[in-house]
Amino acid sequence: MTELPTVTDSEIPHMAAIDMGSNSFHMVIARTESGEIRPVQKIAEKVMLATGLQEDNSLDEAALERGLACLRRFAQCLEGISPRYVRCVGTNTLRKARNGNAFLREARKILKCPVEVVNGREEARLIYLGVSHSLAQEDGHRLVFDIGGGSTEFIIGKGFEPILTESLHMGCVSYRERFFPQRQISEQGFRRAVIRARLELTSIERSYRDAGWGAAVGASGTVKAIKNALIEHGWYQDGIHLDGLYKLRDKVLSFSTLDDIDIAGIKVDRRTVLPSGLAILIA
Repeated sequence: MTELPTVTDSEIPHMAAIDMGSNSFHMVIARTESGEIRPVQKIAEKVMLATGLQEDNSLDEAALERGLACLRRFAQCLEGISPRYVRCVGTNTLRKARNGNAFLREARKILKCPVEVVNGREEARLIYLGVSHSLAQEDGHRLVFDIGGGSTEFIIGKGFEPILTESLHMGCVSYRERFFPQRQISEQGFRRAVIRARLELTSIERSYRDAGWGAAVGASGTVKAIKNALIEHGWYQDGIHLDGLYKLRDKVLSFSTLDDIDIAGIKVDRRTVLPSGLAILIA
């Protein structure tokens, strides 16, 4: 794992972090100020890397090019930032891809900095650190979860310290391809997605329930989009609850295809992964 060197504020004009996710690529450029990290620029692009994962677990050419084209755009923003202060990581899809190493080689040439693929638990740890530094500190345990494109991470922690970290093979893009083929929406497909997600959760259910938590926090774009839809329809009441999710599910099932989805609060680029992400959240 790449570690950023420890230096004073004046020695680091800027630093950057790049997350090559299964659904989106994200880049944050930040600077240090009085010992704190202050974001100066945030960029996110829907690359949909996971949609290019073929039956033999290789990424097709279109997905590879989408990813590399995005990194070329990111690289333009990195001019003037030392590679020593840039960290770039890949997640679930690049963990699975047979030709992932070829992609990483090209990524290193474009970004001119180290590029690595982190394992699921390291991904979960990084997610928790990011979330814990953005929320008010509370006594007791907190559950953080992140529904990504190819995997979902679950972390129980206290303060800034993760205690349990797991990454499960369920994501809004991979579940879309599996349970909503040809972009068709059906009650049966939705139910199968929920059942499959619940089966995945059985592997961590006991240890997580034993650890316990006081508050649960959803960290992903999928959860934020669902929250926005619930608010727009008056189904959000001091948090996300199952009754609101079931009402949103019924709304989703009123559409025939993923491309037909038109729900207040859901941005256009989130519509096609809404049913799969919602199924995982309900589970």
